[in-house]
Amino acid sequence: MSRTALLKPGRWLPRSMATRIYLIIFAGLMLAQGLSFAVMFHERYESATTVMLNTVEHEVATSVAVLDRLPAAERADWLGRLQRDNYRFLLGHGQRGTPLISGRSREVARRIENEVGPDYQVQADTISMHPELYQLHFRLHDGAPLTLEITPRGVPPIAQWLPVVLALQLALLLVCTWLAVRLAARPLAQLAQAAEAMLPTAEGPRMNEAGPTEVAQAAIAFNTMQERIARHLKERLHILASISHDLQTPITRMRLRAESLEEGEERQKILGDLHEMEHLVREGVAYARSAHGGAEAPVRMDVKAFLESLVFDYQDIGKPVTLTQSVSGASMVRQQALRRVLGNLIDNAIKYGGAAEVSAWRNDEGALCMAVCDRGPGIPEDQLEQVLQPFYRLEGSRNRGTGGAGLGLAIAMQLTRAIGGGLELSNRPGGGLAAMITLP
Repeated sequence: MSRTALLKPGRWLPRSMATRIYLIIFAGLMLAQGLSFAVMFHERYESATTVMLNTVEHEVATSVAVLDRLPAAERADWLGRLQRDNYRFLLGHGQRGTPLISGRSREVARRIENEVGPDYQVQADTISMHPELYQLHFRLHDGAPLTLEITPRGVPPIAQWLPVVLALQLALLLVCTWLAVRLAARPLAQLAQAAEAMLPTAEGPRMNEAGPTEVAQAAIAFNTMQERIARHLKERLHILASISHDLQTPITRMRLRAESLEEGEERQKILGDLHEMEHLVREGVAYARSAHGGAEAPVRMDVKAFLESLVFDYQDIGKPVTLTQSVSGASMVRQQALRRVLGNLIDNAIKYGGAAEVSAWRNDEGALCMAVCDRGPGIPEDQLEQVLQPFYRLEGSRNRGTGGAGLGLAIAMQLTRAIGGGLELSNRPGGGLAAMITLP
């Protein structure tokens, strides 16, 4: 099974883990509650049926004995007194029907027949099934016919307070499930926030190591991992900076020796190679230092004045850079790091597009957005993210005069992350590239 298939959530499941846990727990509790209610209701039904059968056989036997001993003229007056919710007595033969069908009716007839005895010559018929109605026919000792008409009751009535109790139980289940899921999912959300807040140097807020054992262990592991990554990155950047710095001395000696050579094509090639080496070393040092751009203290700065000053500096040396849009007001930014980022993007736009357009605005969330645009060839869509990686160049040749060192956009990306922002590249309609910086 592919990784994509493993990561793809079920269509019927929500994407939120907290919601999934909530649904699973709530569904389980509701199922258990439903089963408990069904068992209770079935037991209540069986108990009520047993009580009803026991009551009916004794009451009917007593009523038949009473009517048998009364004078025939007085029996009609007693029918109303002996009537119950589910049966009544009729003087006469009643109706003729079919043999008893339901098991309950046969059980009732059998019990009544056993209770009254064989002297009354009990017979039973089914009159109707929808609704269920059956009759038992007796023969009194004076020869008079007597009929018992039984209309079985359905499900025993539910007490009025029972739905209220069930509603309260459901509300309690909802509250308890919500609290349980919230307590379980909160550490995951805090872990995600801490991971997102990590800087390129792996420095960021530490997780609280208090709480349940599992949560504390995860927090300790995360903090330890963060410290290890920070040490590893610092060592790597320190090595890169040291190597780049140490290379400058032999490169300088080689340049001095090359300049002492006689004029010629070989001398120019050597100097050109040394120039490329110096450029690469400077870019390597700049990339190593860019990871620590967040160490600069933020200052309150007038955005419009800052951008105008940056654009005017380029215009003073004859570079085609224009400010097309700006915003008024001040923002808290790391000025030197932001100037370096914008400078790298403007240099890249001039190099590949011939000119640069700078703009600034605020998005719907109030975040400060800046963009550097050009009308150059742009970048293939499938490489927009790759060009932000160190030493990645679109230029197929190894000529650094056209392809560069592959660190300009990487430095801009790392510096932007170090100051808490984001950098995104996109192709412009009609051709060209747009590099947008978003700062909180």
